[in-house]
Amino acid sequence: MTNDNSTPQEPGTADAEAMAAAATQTSPATPEAQLAEAQGRLAEMSDAYLRAKAEVENIRRRSDDEMSKARKFAVEAFAEAMLPVMDSMEAAIAMPEAKVEQVLEGVHATKRQLASALERNKVLEINPAAGTRFDPHQHQAISVVPAEQEANTVVMVLQKGYSIADRVLRPALVTVTAPK
Repeated sequence: MTNDNSTPQEPGTADAEAMAAAATQTSPATPEAQLAEAQGRLAEMSDAYLRAKAEVENIRRRSDDEMSKARKFAVEAFAEAMLPVMDSMEAAIAMPEAKVEQVLEGVHATKRQLASALERNKVLEINPAAGTRFDPHQHQAISVVPAEQEANTVVMVLQKGYSIADRVLRPALVTVTAPK
C-alpha cells in the first residue's frame, strides 16, 4: 500500500537519507561520544606530533655535535702525519756536531717524510713543466719574458704551488712567455 498523501521525493533524497542512517549506525549516537572520540584522536595525534618533533630535535642535535667534532678534529690525521717530520727535525737539532753531509742527508729524508705526509692528506704539488699553458686558476705570473716557445706558456717555476681537493692553497709562481 502506498500513502497518497505523501509528497513526491526528489531524486537522490532517498540515497542521502540512507547514507546518513548508515553513518549514524557506525558513529557514536550522542554528541558526547563523538566529542570523546575526537578528543581521543586529538590526543593520539598530539602525542605522535610531539614524538616526531622530539626525534627531529634529537637528530638536529646529533648532527650539530658531529659537525662540531668534525671541525674540531679535521686536522687530526694531518697532524699525525706531521709528527714524524717533527721528530726528524728534533733529532737533527739534537746533533749539533753532525757533518754537513749528514745534515743534508737528514734534510732530504725529512723532505721525503713531509712530501709523503702531504700526499697522504691529498695535498698535491702544482709544478707545471716548461711549455705548459698558463692557467690563472693554478699559476700566478710573476714576470713575462720573451722566449721562443708559444705565447702564454710557463717558462720557469719560481715556487711550487699546492692544492687540496681541487682547491688551490697556493698558486705556483711562474714566469710566462710574452705574446709575440
